[in-house]
Amino acid sequence: APSCCPELETAGEIWLESLGTDAQEAATKALIAEAKTDICTIDSVYNFFVSDEGKKVFGEEKAKELAEHAKEVKEAGGEYCDCGACAGAKFITEHESEMYN
Repeated sequence: APSCCPELETAGEIWLESLGTDAQEAATKALIAEAKTDICTIDSVYNFFVSDEGKKVFGEEKAKELAEHAKEVKEAGGEYCDCGACAGAKFITEHESEMYN
C-alpha cells in the first residue's frame, strides 16, 4: 500500500521470502510485531488530519477530506485507520495465530 511505512514493507518482504525456510518463525514474529507497532487508531489519524502538521503534509482540502472520512469510519464503529497499510496490519494482527501454521 502506498501508505505503508518502510519498516512494515520490509518486514512483509522478509516474511514472504522466509516462507518454508528455517527463518519463517522469526520473520513471522517480526512482521506481527511491526504490524502491531504501525497500525494507527482512527482517533490518532483523525487528530493528525485536523492538525497543522496534517494540513501541511496533505494540504488543507485533502486533510479535511481525510478527517471527514476518519470521522465516518469512527461513527461506523471502526477502531483503526482503514488505509491499505493499516488494513493490512489489522489483518495480520487478527490472524496472528494462523500465521504460524
